[in-house]
Parts: sequence; C-alpha cells; structure tokens
Amino acid sequence: MKKKQKWYSQAVIYQVDTSLFYDANGDGFGDIAGIAEKLHYIRSLGATAIWITPFYLTPFRDEGYDIADHLQPDPRFGVIADVIEFIEQARALGLHVIIELVIQHTSSEHMWFQEARRSPDSFYRDFYLWADTPPEKDDPPMFPGVEESVWRWDEQAQQFYRHMFYRHEPDLNLTSKAVIHEIENIVRFWLKIGVSGFRLDAASHLTKQAGGGNDKKGYWILEQLRGLIESVNPEAILLGEVDVAPQEYRNYFGKNDRLHIALNFWVNKYFYVSLAEKKALPLAGALSKMIVPPDGCCFANWLRNHDELDLEGIGEVNKQKVLDAFAPDEDMYVYQRGLRRRLAPMLSGNIERLAFCHAVLLSLPGVPVIRYGDEIGMGDDLSLKERYSVRTPMQWSADKNGGFSTADTSRLFRQPIASGPWRYKKVNVERSQLSRHSLLHRVRHMVNIRAELHEICQAPWKIIPLKQEAVFAILYRGEQRDVLALANFSEKPVKAALKDIADGYWEACLADKGYDDTLRGGKAVPLLLNGYGYRWFSRRRD
Repeated sequence: MKKKQKWYSQAVIYQVDTSLFYDANGDGFGDIAGIAEKLHYIRSLGATAIWITPFYLTPFRDEGYDIADHLQPDPRFGVIADVIEFIEQARALGLHVIIELVIQHTSSEHMWFQEARRSPDSFYRDFYLWADTPPEKDDPPMFPGVEESVWRWDEQAQQFYRHMFYRHEPDLNLTSKAVIHEIENIVRFWLKIGVSGFRLDAASHLTKQAGGGNDKKGYWILEQLRGLIESVNPEAILLGEVDVAPQEYRNYFGKNDRLHIALNFWVNKYFYVSLAEKKALPLAGALSKMIVPPDGCCFANWLRNHDELDLEGIGEVNKQKVLDAFAPDEDMYVYQRGLRRRLAPMLSGNIERLAFCHAVLLSLPGVPVIRYGDEIGMGDDLSLKERYSVRTPMQWSADKNGGFSTADTSRLFRQPIASGPWRYKKVNVERSQLSRHSLLHRVRHMVNIRAELHEICQAPWKIIPLKQEAVFAILYRGEQRDVLALANFSEKPVKAALKDIADGYWEACLADKGYDDTLRGGKAVPLLLNGYGYRWFSRRRD
C-alpha cells in the first residue's frame, strides 16, 4: 500500500507581511481582516499554505518580531475573533495557515522583562540572560553597524542582559523550565485556535541558547516542540529558519523528530551565484552537497524573503560576484553580509528573467515559498533603512495608495512605492491580471503545472551533468513517472545535449515559449533553450 503523503510535502507557501498586505479598516495599517479579504487571490496563485509575519501585541520597533504578549493580537492587526475567522476562511479555501513562533527573544516591553529587571529576586529574573560582566568571547551581533555587542547594560537591573538581535529584544533563557512551560502554553493556544504550524524564527540561535551556549546540547528543544505539536495536532508542522552549513541540517531534522521543514539558505545563496555568473554549476554544486532529509521531512526554497539576501558562508569571491551583479551601489548592501533588494530591481524588471527564476524555484526539490509581490515584480524602496527597503505595501491597483489602504496617505504606517519604474501605478495586481503575458499569469501557470507533477519534492532526484555550462537540468525518478526540468541561466540561446535519458516519449509540460523540437530518450538529444528559457518534460513508466 502506497504511503500517504503529508499535506506539506506538496505545499506551495505564500508569505505575507501582515502589516503591509491589505488594510481592511482604513487606518493605514495592514491587518488580519485584510489578509482574509485577499484569500481568494492567494488561492488563485495555486498556493496551498500562507505564512504570515507576527500579529501579536508589540511596540512594533522590529516589524512585530519584538513581541510584548504572544497570546494577544495587537489592536492594529485586529482581535482574536479576526484571527479565528481568518483561519476558518483560509481552511475553507484549502489554505493552511502558518504563523511565527518567536521564542529566541521578546520585546523589552514584555511583562516578563519588565518584572525581571525590577529585582534579582524576581520570579522572572531567570527568564533572561544576565551578567555582571559580559563574557570576553561571544557571538557577534546579528546587526553589525547597528548594534556593537550582544550585551547591554540595564540601569534598573544593574546588570548586563544579552540580546542577539536589537537591544530592545532581550534573549530568553531557554534552559529555564519556567520559560519552556510558557512557550508550551503559547504553542498549545495557537494550535487550538486552528493554525497548521509554526515558522520557528532564529532556529539555529535558539538551539544554542537552549544548550546553554552549545547548539549540540540544545537540539532537545526542537524535539520537545515537535512532540508537543504532534500531541495537539498530528498534522501541524514546524518550519525552521536555519542558516547553517549543508551537513549541519541533519541536526535540525533529527530522525524526523525535530523540524518538518528547514528553510534552505545554502541553496538560496548559490542560486544567486549562478544568476550572477550565468552558469548552472554553483546551484547544481550546492544541491549536490545537501543532505537527503529523513522521510517525512523536506527543505523549503525561495527567491527572496523579508530579510536581507544573506551571502555569508559562500566565500568572498562568490559574494563579490553577487554584489557586482546585483548591488552596484553601496546603499544596496547591509549588515556587512547581504543585499537589501527585491528580485525585480535586481534583474532590472526583465520579465523573461523573472519568469525563469520562478521556473527554477518551482523545479527545485522541496517546498517553494513565494513572497508577496514577487509574483507581479514589485520593487524596493532604498530610502528606507536596513531591511525595510524590501518591506513595502502590496500594490493592488493604480488607485490611491496602490489599493493597499483607503486612509489618507499621510496616515499610512509606510508609504507605497509611488515613483520610479516600480511605482504602484505601473506595477500592480490589477494591471497584471489584465495582461495575459504578465509575470503574474506566468507564475500562476507554472504553479498549476507543478501541482500535477507530484514527483517534484517527493521523488528521488539527480542533477544531469551537461557540457553546456549555462543549463541546469534536474531529473526526478518517481514510481510511475519521471520528470525532467531544464533552465538556461544565460541570455544566449543554447542547445543542451542530453544523454542517458530513458527511452520513450517525453511529454512537454511547461516552457517559456513554443519549441519545435521534442524529447525522445535513449540517445543524445539536443534540445533548444532560449535565453533564460525553461522546459519541463514528463514520461510515464508504463
């Protein structure tokens, strides 16, 4: 009997910034009710899950990742009834809802921290990490150039407290049983509300904290979270933000008893090296070094996310290639490690190249994640500081505020892009819907085709080596069907000579345009690929 696949193994995740997607009540701030109003649009893209950024009570000094109460929605986003209704509407459309689990730190305004700093004898003192004198050796701050150290003096507590991220986000003491008890209450609460899983923020940092500074001793926290989640809802998942070397990912999957899905930063970085070099080898090489996840686990891939495009760990030569290609101005670079740009401006708005990138994304082994706005080619606003340049309101139409909000523009929490090539009057959903050749329609078509090809993500795969260095080719060998995907990283047309492809008729499934040639296996077959072209084929075993 064939083993039933978990829902997430064939998921397409659409990632939304809650404050920036749609403002339903006209107060200038995106909200939960606004996301609910746009669920039909999200489902029309072929998405089967939606991942939303934090909506909890917050001072909002870090886009909601500075949480003051994990169990209470911030009034700017709505009330708990809005969250429940949103989840129910999503479920009715076949969409799973994934929310953020931010437990590496809290806001300094959280009641726990406020009580902790009052007295060394406070019950909550042990909830955070304190020192009379900071250790001589510790991790560098997550935001170099913004924070000088991970330790900061607190006048009221008369001690230093640790903060891996911003100074207003003190680190939790994850070795404390009382802290873990509170985290378990948070997880139970939202699972009972109806969420389908959690995106575990800063997973590699929190395991180190849970191990008292040793990540190898801290993986227990992943097992404990996984066990708790499955005891409440066996179908719910744990998706982890893990930026580590390829072989280290096995520690985050365990024996299918830790993370269900890990965000694949390694492959993401080398995708951009391939894009910069216009060669397939960096991406193919990165994939070849990845571990095979345990049964029941998988990786998640994406083009861009809500943070900087992190280039750490790929070497200075590769890093410089990406910077030279996509961040020619110093202002496009942040934290000494990454690009603060959206995909469309990086590629000068070239629709063929943008479509090509999505075709590659959807052909990779794992779960694809599409960031809101990437499907229409939204731009960035480099006048905003740090990572906020890639966090601008969704552009729904050419109407006031890009259709994001009916509020006076002066009341908007963040202005939409109103000038330049990425302005909302030119780049928006409404206009994209009306153009049958738009990026939106191409991406939607790709996602729908992929939904029929279950072998991607589920079946064993291998990279097909080719003499044509610009061409990326990956073959999936399913029980009843094989799937082959090719993509040309160069702007020049190329003929890819395929060898050792199984005999028989290969049906064309997807292509950037109509091609005259066909694929027949059993011998070397030259296949034409346009500049930034892509072609998918399938072959039934019977």
